[in-house]
Amino acid sequence: MRTCLILDDYQNAALGLADWARLSDRVAVAPVTEHIADRDALVARIDQAEILVIMRERTPFPADLLERLPCLKLLVTSGMRNLAIDVAAARSRGITVCGTESSPTPPTELTWALILGLARHLAVESRNLRDGGPWQSTIGTDLAGATLGILGLGKIGARVAEIGRAFGMRVIAWSPNLDDARAAAAGVERAQSKDALLEASDVVSIHLVLGERTRGLLGEEELRRMRPGALLVNTSRAPIVDQAALVRALEERWIAGAGLDVFETEPLSADSPFRHLPNVLALPHVGYVTRSNYRTFFTQALEDIEAWLAGSPIRLLG
Repeated sequence: MRTCLILDDYQNAALGLADWARLSDRVAVAPVTEHIADRDALVARIDQAEILVIMRERTPFPADLLERLPCLKLLVTSGMRNLAIDVAAARSRGITVCGTESSPTPPTELTWALILGLARHLAVESRNLRDGGPWQSTIGTDLAGATLGILGLGKIGARVAEIGRAFGMRVIAWSPNLDDARAAAAGVERAQSKDALLEASDVVSIHLVLGERTRGLLGEEELRRMRPGALLVNTSRAPIVDQAALVRALEERWIAGAGLDVFETEPLSADSPFRHLPNVLALPHVGYVTRSNYRTFFTQALEDIEAWLAGSPIRLLG
């Protein structure tokens, strides 16, 4: 009997969202609901497993970890891209790496939850109401007539733009490869430069893939170009924004606030400024955490395992 562990199943949801009984005569499947940050403890927990199912970048799999897992033969990740896996190192050790599809809808909806939450100070007003605080202590920001700047006009960015137009916002976009035709097809204006977008936008939302060209794309210089009343929302990847510069921008009020669902180290440390800054609306990376998305992840992870067992792996990465 082969062993399959499902890592970082925080909500203990995996077993209820796919028909794992299809594997019961061949594979013993068990969830690991706690995050194991310590490398030695992690190895001790998973080193006998032939199959691992992992959720995005919650637990990285660099080469030095893979070397300590001689039993591992199949690594399945949610999504078709996971920079936290050294796919080349896995391949060199004979480990098959597969992915799953994902929907752009959940992160799109979460992006707008953050935008609306920031614009109308929902966390502050809700907390005051529950705790007996002041009745109305903030003044909301209108979205209609404001400018929404989107960095990255892929599947998610285009959907965020569509909703922005429905709110009556002017929508502009920029990315290193964006051209006028693609912008027009999405119904948005193409900003002539990143700086032009930052200077013109009341809300800036990031939807870029993390890579060498986008790591640190927004640093101190760029954040200072934003309007003092502007909001920054990042549901993509934290390192696209220089985190130290972002903390300073929020502390010194270069910008009005930030909505964050992604962090360089997750789970977020207890002493992180992002837990305490009053102009931050922070969430624990839940942009893709919806029932339908999880059902897709775990159902396709099951399919990946079945295909690998049959000798014809599908949805290969790398």
